[in-house]
Amino acid sequence: MTELRNYIIAEKLRKIAELQGRLSKKIVERPLDLSGVKTVGAVDVSYRKGEAVSALVICTFPECQPIETRTAKVGVSFPYVPTFFFLRETMPILCVVKNADFDVLLVEGHGRAHPRGYGLASHIGLILGKPTIGVAKKPLRNVPEGLYRKVGKAYVSVGHLVDLGSAVRIVRELDEKGYPKPLRLADRLSKVRR
Repeated sequence: MTELRNYIIAEKLRKIAELQGRLSKKIVERPLDLSGVKTVGAVDVSYRKGEAVSALVICTFPECQPIETRTAKVGVSFPYVPTFFFLRETMPILCVVKNADFDVLLVEGHGRAHPRGYGLASHIGLILGKPTIGVAKKPLRNVPEGLYRKVGKAYVSVGHLVDLGSAVRIVRELDEKGYPKPLRLADRLSKVRR
């Protein structure tokens, strides 16, 4: 019975991986006019006892003054599986960003810097139709270095509707002790709400 269950899970993940490959072709990489960026959102998710707490912080750009914060709590519907992170975090993120107003969204997770070129930041960007930037604390294995850049302690990648150069410039502007300040605030907020 265990072998059958493992086979079914492996088959489902294989099909999801194929879907990620197809969706990666829909990601748009283009320069972003930073003069038009007035607000940057940042979203992070923390977990405790089967619940996910997502936090959104929206700051002015480039001053990084917080102008809005939100949290949402939802049940965890998918386990952590490396390179399938988007299955676990999409719902908590969508719950907290619903109807939010920002020009660019920083997502705690990878975008193009993913073995299949389609991580959490790309998935959220494609769903929202807004510029997103992937920001992670470490790179994933088997990802070419050209798909990300290290900015301080952060690994920055394209999510959607932004190119790598624009993503790097935005993250540099928001840097605080090696990591983007809005993401630090979102991380803290998600842990306080637990």
